[in-house]
Amino acid sequence: MVHIRRCICLFICPLAAAAALAVSSIASAADAPPGASSCSGCHPATAGVATPVPRLNGRDAGQITTAMTEFRTGKRPATVMDRIAKGFTDDETKAIAAFLAAQKE
Repeated sequence: MVHIRRCICLFICPLAAAAALAVSSIASAADAPPGASSCSGCHPATAGVATPVPRLNGRDAGQITTAMTEFRTGKRPATVMDRIAKGFTDDETKAIAAFLAAQKE
Protein backbone atom coordinates (compact mmCIF):
# COMPACT_ATOMS: atom_id res chain seq x y z
CA MET A 1 0.00 0.00 0.00
CA VAL A 2 2.86 2.38 0.82
CA HIS A 3 4.39 1.60 -2.58
CA ILE A 4 1.13 2.60 -4.32
CA ARG A 5 0.96 5.87 -2.39
CA ARG A 6 4.54 6.66 -3.34
CA CYS A 7 3.86 5.94 -7.00
CA ILE A 8 0.75 8.10 -6.95
CA CYS A 9 2.65 10.94 -5.27
CA LEU A 10 5.50 10.67 -7.79
CA PHE A 11 2.96 10.97 -10.58
CA ILE A 12 0.60 13.57 -9.11
CA CYS A 13 3.13 16.03 -7.61
CA PRO A 14 4.83 16.90 -10.92
CA LEU A 15 1.43 17.32 -12.58
CA ALA A 16 0.28 19.65 -9.83
CA ALA A 17 3.48 21.69 -10.11
CA ALA A 18 3.09 21.97 -13.89
CA ALA A 19 -0.53 23.05 -13.50
CA ALA A 20 0.44 25.70 -10.94
CA LEU A 21 3.13 27.04 -13.27
CA ALA A 22 0.69 27.21 -16.18
CA VAL A 23 -1.87 29.06 -14.07
CA SER A 24 0.74 31.59 -12.89
CA SER A 25 1.72 32.28 -16.52
CA ILE A 26 -1.89 32.84 -17.47
CA ALA A 27 -2.40 35.09 -14.46
CA SER A 28 0.58 37.28 -15.32
CA ALA A 29 -0.68 37.76 -18.88
CA ALA A 30 -4.13 38.59 -17.52
CA ASP A 31 -2.57 41.15 -15.17
CA ALA A 32 -1.10 43.14 -18.08
CA PRO A 33 -2.27 46.75 -18.08
CA PRO A 34 -4.27 47.96 -21.08
CA GLY A 35 -2.02 48.47 -24.08
CA ALA A 36 0.87 46.31 -22.86
CA SER A 37 0.05 43.38 -25.11
CA SER A 38 0.33 45.55 -28.21
CA CYS A 39 4.08 45.96 -27.61
CA SER A 40 4.72 42.32 -28.50
CA GLY A 41 3.54 42.98 -32.05
CA CYS A 42 6.98 44.47 -32.79
CA HIS A 43 9.13 43.98 -29.67
CA PRO A 44 10.27 40.36 -29.15
CA ALA A 45 9.51 38.69 -25.83
CA THR A 46 12.62 36.51 -25.92
CA ALA A 47 16.29 37.30 -26.47
CA GLY A 48 16.73 34.70 -29.23
CA VAL A 49 14.85 36.67 -31.89
CA ALA A 50 16.98 38.47 -34.47
CA THR A 51 15.42 41.92 -34.96
CA PRO A 52 16.56 45.54 -34.77
CA VAL A 53 13.56 46.28 -32.53
CA PRO A 54 14.75 46.13 -28.90
CA ARG A 55 13.41 43.64 -26.40
CA LEU A 56 11.40 45.29 -23.60
CA ASN A 57 10.82 42.39 -21.20
CA GLY A 58 13.08 42.77 -18.18
CA ARG A 59 14.27 46.25 -19.18
CA ASP A 60 14.34 48.94 -16.50
CA ALA A 61 10.92 50.60 -16.14
CA GLY A 62 12.53 54.04 -15.97
CA GLN A 63 14.24 53.50 -19.32
CA ILE A 64 10.96 52.46 -20.94
CA THR A 65 9.09 55.42 -19.45
CA THR A 66 11.80 57.88 -20.53
CA ALA A 67 11.87 56.47 -24.07
CA MET A 68 8.08 56.66 -24.37
CA THR A 69 8.07 60.26 -23.12
CA GLU A 70 10.81 61.19 -25.59
CA PHE A 71 8.91 59.51 -28.44
CA ARG A 72 5.72 61.36 -27.44
CA THR A 73 7.41 64.77 -27.30
CA GLY A 74 9.47 64.27 -30.46
CA LYS A 75 12.77 64.40 -28.60
CA ARG A 76 13.63 60.86 -29.77
CA PRO A 77 13.51 60.10 -33.51
CA ALA A 78 11.09 57.36 -34.53
CA THR A 79 9.33 55.72 -37.43
CA VAL A 80 6.10 54.74 -35.64
CA MET A 81 6.77 54.94 -31.90
CA ASP A 82 6.10 58.68 -31.81
CA ARG A 83 2.52 58.05 -32.93
CA ILE A 84 2.08 55.02 -30.68
CA ALA A 85 3.43 56.85 -27.61
CA LYS A 86 0.94 59.69 -28.09
CA GLY A 87 -1.87 57.20 -27.47
CA PHE A 88 -0.86 56.63 -23.84
CA THR A 89 -1.08 58.89 -20.79
CA ASP A 90 1.86 59.18 -18.38
CA ASP A 91 0.11 56.84 -15.92
CA GLU A 92 -0.61 54.25 -18.63
CA THR A 93 3.00 54.44 -19.80
CA LYS A 94 4.28 53.91 -16.24
CA ALA A 95 1.96 50.93 -15.73
CA ILE A 96 3.05 49.32 -19.00
CA ALA A 97 6.73 49.99 -18.20
CA ALA A 98 6.40 48.42 -14.74
CA PHE A 99 4.67 45.38 -16.23
CA LEU A 100 7.32 44.91 -18.93
CA ALA A 101 10.16 45.37 -16.44
CA ALA A 102 8.71 42.58 -14.29
CA GLN A 103 8.59 40.12 -17.20
CA LYS A 104 11.59 37.80 -17.06
CA GLU A 105 12.58 34.84 -19.20
